[in-house]
Amino acid sequence: MDIQLFIPCYIDQLYPETGFNTIKVLEKAGCHVHYNPQQTCCGQPAFNSGYWKEASSLAEKFLSDFQPDMPIVSPSGSCSSFVIHHYHKLLAEKPDLLLQHEKMKNGIYELSDFLVNKLKIENLGASFPHKVTFHDSCSALREYGIKDEPRKLLAQVAGLELIEMEECDTCCGFGGTFAVKNKSISVAMAENKVRNALKTGAEYIISTEASCLMNINGYIAKHKLPVKGVHLADILSAGY
Repeated sequence: MDIQLFIPCYIDQLYPETGFNTIKVLEKAGCHVHYNPQQTCCGQPAFNSGYWKEASSLAEKFLSDFQPDMPIVSPSGSCSSFVIHHYHKLLAEKPDLLLQHEKMKNGIYELSDFLVNKLKIENLGASFPHKVTFHDSCSALREYGIKDEPRKLLAQVAGLELIEMEECDTCCGFGGTFAVKNKSISVAMAENKVRNALKTGAEYIISTEASCLMNINGYIAKHKLPVKGVHLADILSAGY
């Protein structure tokens, strides 16, 4: 299957290895991956901060960077969900672009959703002999709607033991600019998330969202704690 790869800007800039591992996973699943190097941010940070004019420009660019008749897959439920559920607000006064978005949005997938529900693949032959726990991102869980999909994939990783933590679906404190504007609250939320993870005895915290992991790993690094946040794509590409 031919697919287009949508890489969120923070993965492109901060975690490029996760982007390459996403390609590795998709190719392992039998996909021919197309990547447009002209793609940029989907506009979510600007939108959430109230800069709708700037976000609208990025929405228009997104529509020009991707083809509407080929699946678009991303290692982010948050960014995928933003494009699917909020672009109509930014394009409301541009009927041609709004129609283009309507045609495109049903073909946009978060990685685990695409693998499990579209390709019907759960076992990718990965190996990761460690204890892990899982963090459900707010946007991925509540807006995009994934929960079982990442867990089904992790269940098939050789040697991996998934131990659910308390409040796995509670916010980690990132929330985009929330972490900057409300630093003290964000730090307290990250502390709670990491504390719950440590109680499981897990060595790694897995998530579909690099943004959440950035916040979690920042707290971990500052306090030199014996756990690490890792993206789902990095786990699914391990061992082969």
